Amino acid sequence: MAFVKNIVIAGLGGQGVLTSSDILADAALAAGFDVKKSELHGMSQRGGSVTSDVRYGDAVLSPMVPPGEADVLLVLEPTQVDINLALLRAGGVLIGPDVIDPAALRNRKSLNVAMLGALSAALDIGEAHWLTAVRANLAPKLHALNEEAFSIGRAAAVGRFARAD
Repeated sequence: MAFVKNIVIAGLGGQGVLTSSDILADAALAAGFDVKKSELHGMSQRGGSVTSDVRYGDAVLSPMVPPGEADVLLVLEPTQVDINLALLRAGGVLIGPDVIDPAALRNRKSLNVAMLGALSAALDIGEAHWLTAVRANLAPKLHALNEEAFSIGRAAAVGRFARAD
């Protein structure tokens, strides 16, 4: 049976859910995996619910994560945890917004990248691939700030989440 990892990223419009899924997909692709991605844009321009599915592995046939099959659920907004919990498989990893103290970040807008740092501790993608993907998806003036946020998130999560195997 082929290896496939299912990740759902959830939050509100404007929190960087789609940028986060782009970074994750790019990091997984750079690590040599087949990658598929799908997005559900609720009322994103008005702060509505937004989710993005990222699937990577040996061979991925569909971009959608079936309900109850997410290996990891990464949630950027506290109000979205309960709404999206049914997407997580039994024994899956929930990475909620309480993992990162926003006060630890120089800019609150980098919370999504800090949360990706936390996610990186639970996945089998090398840190160098993540940082390359962060740089590829964000403007150069934001690189240092977001690399710092990524490191803060990764440090907060190391040892806290088992690898989602």
